[in-house]
Amino acid sequence: MDKDHFPVHPVIYWKENFAAPRMEHCADDLPLMANTSHILVKHYALDFDVCFDSQTITGNIVLFLEPINKCKRVTEDPCLLKPSETCSTCVPEKTSCNVSTFRSCSLNTVNKDCTTSVIGERDTSGKCDNHGKKKQASGITSSENCCDRGNHGSKDFVLVLDCCDLSVFKVEEVDVTAVPHTEKCVSSAWPHGESKQHISLLSDLVTLPASHWKEQLFYHTQCSQAPGCGDLTFILDTWSLQISKAGVKVPTNFPSVIRIWYKTTAEGRSVKWTKDQSGRPCVYTIGSPINNRALFPCQEPPVAMSTWHATVRAANGFVVLMSGENAAVPKHCRGGFHNWFYYVTMPMPASTFTIAIGCWEEVKEILRTTDKNMDICTPLNMDYNRLLMKQCRHMDYPCRFGSPQAHSQSVIPHRIFAPHCLLAKCLEILFPLLPRCLEAAHAVLGTHPFSRLDILIVPSNFSSLGMASPHIIYLSHSILTGRNDLCMTRVCHEIAHAWFGLAIGARDWTEEWISEGFATHLEDVLLTNVKKLLAEEAKELHELKALLRLRRLTDEVKNSQEDLQILRPHGENSGEVSASGASMVRHGLNAEKIFMQVHYLKGYFLLRSMTNKIGQDPYFSFLRKFVNTFHGQLILSEDFFRMMFESVPEQNQQDLSVESIYQIWLDTPGIPKPLLDESQTWKRNRLVEQVNEEVSKWIRLNQRNRRGTKRKRQHCEEFDQKILPDQLVLLLDLLLEENTLSARTLHYLKKTYGLQDHDSEVRHRWCELVIKHKFTAAYKDVETFLHEDQAMGVYLYGELMVNENARQQELAHRCFAAVRDQMDVSCVKVVGEMLF
Repeated sequence: MDKDHFPVHPVIYWKENFAAPRMEHCADDLPLMANTSHILVKHYALDFDVCFDSQTITGNIVLFLEPINKCKRVTEDPCLLKPSETCSTCVPEKTSCNVSTFRSCSLNTVNKDCTTSVIGERDTSGKCDNHGKKKQASGITSSENCCDRGNHGSKDFVLVLDCCDLSVFKVEEVDVTAVPHTEKCVSSAWPHGESKQHISLLSDLVTLPASHWKEQLFYHTQCSQAPGCGDLTFILDTWSLQISKAGVKVPTNFPSVIRIWYKTTAEGRSVKWTKDQSGRPCVYTIGSPINNRALFPCQEPPVAMSTWHATVRAANGFVVLMSGENAAVPKHCRGGFHNWFYYVTMPMPASTFTIAIGCWEEVKEILRTTDKNMDICTPLNMDYNRLLMKQCRHMDYPCRFGSPQAHSQSVIPHRIFAPHCLLAKCLEILFPLLPRCLEAAHAVLGTHPFSRLDILIVPSNFSSLGMASPHIIYLSHSILTGRNDLCMTRVCHEIAHAWFGLAIGARDWTEEWISEGFATHLEDVLLTNVKKLLAEEAKELHELKALLRLRRLTDEVKNSQEDLQILRPHGENSGEVSASGASMVRHGLNAEKIFMQVHYLKGYFLLRSMTNKIGQDPYFSFLRKFVNTFHGQLILSEDFFRMMFESVPEQNQQDLSVESIYQIWLDTPGIPKPLLDESQTWKRNRLVEQVNEEVSKWIRLNQRNRRGTKRKRQHCEEFDQKILPDQLVLLLDLLLEENTLSARTLHYLKKTYGLQDHDSEVRHRWCELVIKHKFTAAYKDVETFLHEDQAMGVYLYGELMVNENARQQELAHRCFAAVRDQMDVSCVKVVGEMLF
């Protein structure tokens, strides 16, 4: 399981009438309230303080808006590669409106009753506007408070943002005309002879060509610090922030730049305040089902692509890592704080924004030579880039795909951060692997979409093995145990998301296989490249992994609803939206969905099947072409398959067609028949046969042990101690099918393979065996796993409870009590339902 940049949202349905008085929903549905069909956020400017004493983030966010009819999806202006280092002229020294100053005055002017009523609100029993007046709630949205989001009639237009668990103090219009020289700079950026005087200043700023990204970023920072010029009315309910300006009836007349003053709350589910493995305080975005709406008000739907910059102030000693193109250098500011500045110029969904603040330390060798591939790319020649970028179909931004330097850069600049106690382990396992994995990804997929990469080893309460975001990857410390196989696999998976999930995203969240299926399929391909395996070795390893995944998929299919097993739930209606853009993510708040892998596995098997039928070389040649065509865009399943059949020679297509793929793989629950047929050949795989031989030996040994047969010495030579980690996982899986294993057999099993020293995949299977057979001598292994490998231990609680063994149930309750305060909210809910 992994928690990547797009949330696991299985089924979305769209409300056709955006002016409906309410949006019907179930308790585990997630509302997407933003009216993205009327107005879009083009840029976010965040400015906030991080306080570990109160565990709050306080400050403001400035939104640069553009009505939807003015937004340009495609531009003919060329993409220019930018340097990754921070432009000194772009970094603001200090926000003109000091946060602490605002805090001292605004809390007295904003009605206290209103603030109290919205903090941590869990239902819609009451709403308030910024004048403290109560609004009667009748559901998630109502005709009274939503004011017809696109209404051109008598009611005021309402900007609706996705928002929850935030305390909003004030919303104001920003006076960008107070920023000097803005109009002169914007006008000079356009080619000679083009008159833009009839378009608003902010519209010009938003649509500056990519070659002027520095000017755009500079004036975004300057405009974000401009003074306010009038308060706006706002209503805050459970799932949204609704903003209006008196007398403004249509989106085109709505303020182009607004500022929202707010504070996170203790109930916020977008970030987790905790301690790292060295016992130091930290806070980080956790990939919550509600994404970032409890960190800042935003537009959640993936179609709302935006850029951002952020100024973050944290106490000295803390390191701020963020999804940003620059490697931020901290600057001293007031009160013993450091100021960190990050920016992103590639438009991305707000859900991909990631931040982590803690006492992280960078993993470094004492003597580290600089690789020529680590050099920062320089800007392109304009004429060359203009010619090459005619192929780009995305909105205009400084794109790396047109750069010969980026194209040849097999290893992008990268850093690794971790708590102090894990530095040595990272240096031993992760540090030498990362450049090899980056190089393998480049060899398979081509140009790295992002100019740099940070990797952070997150706290033990992180609920998955990894999460990829722009310029930063989270990894669980669980991948640092045992050999480096699990680490290598997970790093390859997350790196693959730079292409599939980030540079290319799913336009419909229900088609998450576009992200996870591709990353799972590519992790095997990249792994082969990293290990430099011969063709036959790679084939054997891939079939072994396929068999393990099929066993996992079979279990999930048996234990999940059929509608959650469909890769394209909307069928021919995929990608459709309502008139306002508002929608509902069916089962989006279902805590168990975080741990489901149907879309990962079924998507992987689909792509594996396509590759085998088309051929490795034709398929990956097409895949690179697809990446070059669709990077920077959102896609549907049909975009991929239609281009595939247009690109792959007809003789390689065999009996494939888009329609048959839909019918067999995408639109049908269960396990596709072609997969079941193909899997029969995997049992004859040499690596699988070796495992079967080992299992037979253990079964014979267990029979002797149960009969009480005594031997003077058990010879470890009977067993192959050098089997691969994946073989060991399969061996333990097969032994789990045995009804009874004696304590003597289990003791020797652990001793033979040194199971306590293997990676978390192996140790998880070992814990399952311990629980199933009530092997009390190894209960300490289970307890250790539940404490230290929370990303994988959730369902062990269920196994401890299902046996109805008093000692095992006591163990489950004791472990849960020890870690529940630090666990992810979804994990707490799932485990709590198992235990109580």
